[in-house]
Amino acid sequence: MKYVRESEFVEFKESLTQLNKGLESLTAMLNKHGKGTILFGVNDKGNVIGVSVGNKTLKDISDNVNRKIKPTVVPTITEEKIDGKVIIRLEASGHNKPYSTDGKYLIRSGNENKKVEPEVMKQLLFSNSVELITNIESFDQDLSFTQLKQLYISHNLSINDTSFEKNQGLLTKDGKYNLLASILSDNNNCSIKVVKFKGTDKSEMISRNEYGYKCLILAMQNALEYVQSLNETRVNITNKSSREEIHLFDPSSLREAWNNACLHTKWDRMVPPCIYIFSDKIEIISTGGLPIDYSKEDFYKGVSNPINKQLQKIMGQLGLVEQTGHGVPEIIKHYGKEAFDITENHITVTFKFPFRIKVGESDYSSLNPSQRKVLSALKNEPTITTDGLVKIVKLQTARIAEIIRELKELGIIERIGSNKTGYWKVK
Repeated sequence: MKYVRESEFVEFKESLTQLNKGLESLTAMLNKHGKGTILFGVNDKGNVIGVSVGNKTLKDISDNVNRKIKPTVVPTITEEKIDGKVIIRLEASGHNKPYSTDGKYLIRSGNENKKVEPEVMKQLLFSNSVELITNIESFDQDLSFTQLKQLYISHNLSINDTSFEKNQGLLTKDGKYNLLASILSDNNNCSIKVVKFKGTDKSEMISRNEYGYKCLILAMQNALEYVQSLNETRVNITNKSSREEIHLFDPSSLREAWNNACLHTKWDRMVPPCIYIFSDKIEIISTGGLPIDYSKEDFYKGVSNPINKQLQKIMGQLGLVEQTGHGVPEIIKHYGKEAFDITENHITVTFKFPFRIKVGESDYSSLNPSQRKVLSALKNEPTITTDGLVKIVKLQTARIAEIIRELKELGIIERIGSNKTGYWKVK
């Protein structure tokens, strides 16, 4: 028989002389996943070679586990006979993180063990307790939740005023408002920033919009709606009967990235996620990096592991996130893994534009979303007809005519030539 391969949950050891190394691996697995298995008598290639087992072998292994691994775990140690050869299976589980072996703190990464630094140790300790966002007491205890309640009602969800705060996890064990309550309250100190820069770097800032001092859910929706309104569409006409629409960015990917940034930010640091808009890209930045027990491979596969579980529950009830984990794979499908830059303290998602845009005074940020959509279409295709605008902008003919009149009155557009053979000039 041959075992397939080692993993984050399983490791092979040829003999019991490698017991100490096996215990280190078991500790690393406990710190990562809360469980692990070591097979003695199996080589690195997964071939069963067997071990010699005496009367006290299993007891000696158990004694070593109890003596060396702290906090104490209760292992399961069994003999298995495969193709006439004996192997020993050592298994353990536990969630009293962090675990150590002979004073060493390790964590599993793929089929390797990595040393845990002091800062990571803190994360392991915190991951074993109640999540911070619900356990930390809010500085401000004079909070109201009218906006959040209205969001629930707008989604046809019933609420009970007398138990709403408790049901939504807005209280600590002592009955005080927690950090989650603070960021979801009607008035708070949390402000999301959308910053626009003139070129491809931060050397010249054009504008900074702030969405905050209100329920986080409303603020994040306001920011997303604004950025989505900037999505331009250009049309490539290959021949008289074929036209290709090219969007500045994929709206579904942007929405997933933004909602995930707001969900997974480490709110105990009170640094909200932000959006930077350049002439060649959009960057969405969240604070905190990946959880310690969550690998990049897990992240790219879309394995769900939120650090703010109660916030995820609320966002899920309001239709903002799902637990299917399709968000990251959706982004990778359109932009590749290179869209993500993951560091210890931040995750940056970058959406590169298929064409350059002018970001500045001429982007008419004071216009409403419908006006900007029509203006963008006129800029990209000056000879476009009303029927063409209806297809691109997805508005009724009467509404488009009204918007064109408004843009003309504002002096933003001008008709050059006749209605039949002329074109639109954007000033």
